Amino acid sequence: MDDERNFPTMIIPNGTEISVNEHGQLAIRTPGNLVIQNSGVYSVIESGNGSVRIDPGVTVEAVSVQSADSCFVAGELTAWRVKARKIILEKDAQANIMLQESESLELDRNARLVGNFASEKELYLMLGRFSRQLRQLPQGIPSETVDRAESGIKQVLPGSAVDEDPFVAPDGEDEPGLGKRQEQQELLALVRVLLERELGRPALGDPGRVALERLLELVRTQDHDGLRESRLYLLSQVEQPSEDLDNVREMLERLDTL
Repeated sequence: MDDERNFPTMIIPNGTEISVNEHGQLAIRTPGNLVIQNSGVYSVIESGNGSVRIDPGVTVEAVSVQSADSCFVAGELTAWRVKARKIILEKDAQANIMLQESESLELDRNARLVGNFASEKELYLMLGRFSRQLRQLPQGIPSETVDRAESGIKQVLPGSAVDEDPFVAPDGEDEPGLGKRQEQQELLALVRVLLERELGRPALGDPGRVALERLLELVRTQDHDGLRESRLYLLSQVEQPSEDLDNVREMLERLDTL
């Protein structure tokens, strides 16, 4: 009985949402401060009004970490996106953050941070710029690792080639219209990413799904005429369009001016 009384107590505050997605990833959304003391794989970790803390010795993998105030990392964190007013890495903390949205970033001198891109566009374009350098990585890196990286680059930057840097003209000379073509490639790459994300939205109806699949095919093939003629109709088939689709519409309008 004495041992039972010494067990830790778990309190779930009012307003907290806990769920598990189809991949077995846990999502925790709570209105106040959230302290993670158990290693695990999460889809979402969110504090609506407080801070998120990952304790020492705890290893967390998450798709998204959001905090109204601060995100404290004292253990290990691997995340696609971290959004907080302040991100703080304490002594011996390790963080792999691909996209970070914060007003300030504080690192103890013994902490280690990998990644830290400011936006998806910045990440994708950085990969595209250095596609050639992937082939020049040390021989100790398995070739399949390089192949997977190249495949990812070509998916987010349509038309780019591994052996040809799309941002540099031959012989180091600027080609006429190179900057224009570069911006077109960037816009199409971002539109493709947003459309693929939108197609994964569960609430998307069948007519909208069919329309977006057609629009995505036009983007993949870089059919500018088809996009100009069909985009407004295809986008209109989606009921209750998301913010991503509003961004797609703006990007395709921008494409017409290039």
